[in-house]
Amino acid sequence: MSKKAKEAEPPKKELKKGEKVGEAPKEAPAEEAKPEKAQKAPKPEKKKKKEKRIHTLYKLENDKVQRLRPVCERCGPGYFMADHGNRYTCGHCGFTRYKPAEK
Repeated sequence: MSKKAKEAEPPKKELKKGEKVGEAPKEAPAEEAKPEKAQKAPKPEKKKKKEKRIHTLYKLENDKVQRLRPVCERCGPGYFMADHGNRYTCGHCGFTRYKPAEK
């Protein structure tokens, strides 16, 4: 191609996402047609759970310490089992002991 032929060519347009070669670019709709967004109601605040402390696992009676929850049979002393209503579960090893059914 000669220099004159290059100058005569129209400049190439960059394609945007979704456009095909040979298509005219889509025009944005008028801004007046857009409806206003409705304001969202504020989210309710979450309640913070009170942290359980180590003193909730023991009970003091006449200078004696009594454990309120059972100790895991596999892990040994120091690993208390979690109380889940109908069963006790160890958080360390996953051992589960079911409570006797009440009649």
